[in-house]
Amino acid sequence: MASCFGKLVVGTYVEIKRSDGRIHQAMVTSLNEDNESVTVEWIENGDTKGKEIDLESIFALNPDVAPDEEIAPSPETPLPPTPTCVKVNKIPKNRRTIAPSKNDTPSRDNRVIPTRGKPAQPQQPEPAPPPPSQQPVQTSQAQTQQQLQNARRKSNCVKEVEKLQEKRERRRLQQQELREKRAQEVDTTIPNYEILYMIRDFRASLDYRPLTTADVIEEHRICVCVRKRPLNKKELTMKDLDVITIPSKDVVMVHEPKQKVDLTRYLENQTFRFDYAFDDSTTNEMVYRFTARPLVETIFERGMATCFAYGQTGSGKTHTMGGDFSGKNQDCSKGIYALAARDVFLMLKKPNYKKLDLQVYATFFEIYSGKVFDLLNRKTKLRVLEDGKQQVQVVGLQEKEVKCTEDVLKLIEVGNSCRTSGQTSANAHSSRSHAVFQIILRRKGKMHGKFSLIDLAGNERGADTSSADRQTRLEGAEINKSLLALKECIRALGRNKPHTPFRASKLTQVLRDSFIGENSRTCMIATISPGMTSCENTLNTLRYANRVKELTVDPNQVMEGGRPNIHAVNQMDLLDEEWLSISPQRDDLKLLCEQNEEEVSPQLFTFHEAVSQLVEMEEQVIEDHRAVFQESIRWLEDEKVLLEMTDEVDYDVESYATQLEQILDQKIDILTELRDKVKSFRSTLQEEEQASKQINPKRPRAL
Repeated sequence: MASCFGKLVVGTYVEIKRSDGRIHQAMVTSLNEDNESVTVEWIENGDTKGKEIDLESIFALNPDVAPDEEIAPSPETPLPPTPTCVKVNKIPKNRRTIAPSKNDTPSRDNRVIPTRGKPAQPQQPEPAPPPPSQQPVQTSQAQTQQQLQNARRKSNCVKEVEKLQEKRERRRLQQQELREKRAQEVDTTIPNYEILYMIRDFRASLDYRPLTTADVIEEHRICVCVRKRPLNKKELTMKDLDVITIPSKDVVMVHEPKQKVDLTRYLENQTFRFDYAFDDSTTNEMVYRFTARPLVETIFERGMATCFAYGQTGSGKTHTMGGDFSGKNQDCSKGIYALAARDVFLMLKKPNYKKLDLQVYATFFEIYSGKVFDLLNRKTKLRVLEDGKQQVQVVGLQEKEVKCTEDVLKLIEVGNSCRTSGQTSANAHSSRSHAVFQIILRRKGKMHGKFSLIDLAGNERGADTSSADRQTRLEGAEINKSLLALKECIRALGRNKPHTPFRASKLTQVLRDSFIGENSRTCMIATISPGMTSCENTLNTLRYANRVKELTVDPNQVMEGGRPNIHAVNQMDLLDEEWLSISPQRDDLKLLCEQNEEEVSPQLFTFHEAVSQLVEMEEQVIEDHRAVFQESIRWLEDEKVLLEMTDEVDYDVESYATQLEQILDQKIDILTELRDKVKSFRSTLQEEEQASKQINPKRPRAL
């Protein structure tokens, strides 16, 4: 056995120190020469436990088993008496060691001097007490000896500490080498390369089974899917990380970076499940195959089909719906608009549909800040009204007849060139409006079916309701409200609810006929950005899409995804008739906000109410102003006739005065009424501004 182990042999009981600071006994089971350590075992709570401990730690706690070192004793300094040694370092009563043989005498230095330098010697008889005259000298010598022992002990402690420091430095060097080795595999110029390494390790453990063309296309009345886009040029320049993983055809994983209290970084992996999940290598044709294509046949069966693209600005909505971009130029032939039109014309040639003699029409309009504009008629502003049969009509919307896919592509190009857009931090060409492209089938002038394809505005704009700019506030409020209303309308469709809050926003009001009826089908494509900088908006998009799908159940089920929506049920039972009589739109807005208490605070509801009232009054004031302008033209003609009458020599003065007074009275009445409405409108503008200042800055979070 190597001499470095001292008196340590297998079976010896020694003191060990645990990681939590406890010190207790353990038995040596093996001696490891290669790394100068011992393996010890002990019994704790009925279980046998063990660990490997280096010799320095063992000898620090058990100096009596350390190897002896030769130290020449000082001739002029007498050895201290044995009792003093016992007082300096006591051996615990419960320690068990291998007993020495009878010929060996216990060492009196091993337990006193940590240098362990003096071999065992025969114990000298205790000298007789010195005469009284020599007592002070001997006491002084004993004190000097004690000081020397303390100095030796102190120097040995320092040596032990230095050994521990050297060991710690070795460990640090090893860790540094390991980090450098990892850094060779990962680009250290990436700001968050540690997160990247964690994501790579996690992905290495996954079993990838992505969606392929061989997978079966399932039938869904409401289909919710997610599409991830690749990192764009801006994100690659910033060296942003891809934190989205799509391991299978219906699962999306978000690796959200987090930080502990001690500043340690870690990943929180959140998993979402949808009908389909498309990774960044998926083409528009693949997305169309599983989402919008199954809906085309619906409109030939006298049904209503709707396909939405929803997500953050710059996440790929317009790319998915409209087609591939090359700079600012868009290839419309590869978007879902054109692919759906292509299949419509292909199905028209089938024998069972050809005999129906169907005509195909297309409309393209946008909804911006609660107003509707026709993109195929020089962006003319349109009015949305309900007729006597409670059918929503978009007054003046032009329907263009199309004969082939090329006609549709021309209309899409015209509409896209007119669409409202603006520059944002996420996208230099960002959509700020909801674009609605509709393919309508008519038979003998009557509607046979309708396919609505909607490219929604960026959902992060919905959170911007506290801006100093009124236009930005109104824009954000309308987007926020329309996305909430859209979610509730889809949920109502999935649960076959008798009431759909379509009046809560202009978007759902225009699409009312798509949310009612037995033969209505909807598909939502949630587009997400993969970058770590977009992680919060991506999670909000996935939560929105997840809530739409998780609350969609079979018609036979009564409960709503296992969770009854108490607020919705109570509101339906307790709807105040006075609310309905005052404003159906206001009632739908109140119902909408109660069903989304997590996203809509009371202050935000007040703000939405003020915005809705503002939009209504704005339309009314403009309409009245237009009517006054038309009436003013008639007044001018009447006044011209009166003035011409005064040119006659013998005109009737009484008749002139009477007619002029009537014209002036009409002017005063109409203009006074318009002035009062304008004053009320200005008061509403101030109320909206005050309501926007009361919104809690922490809410609403982006949908």
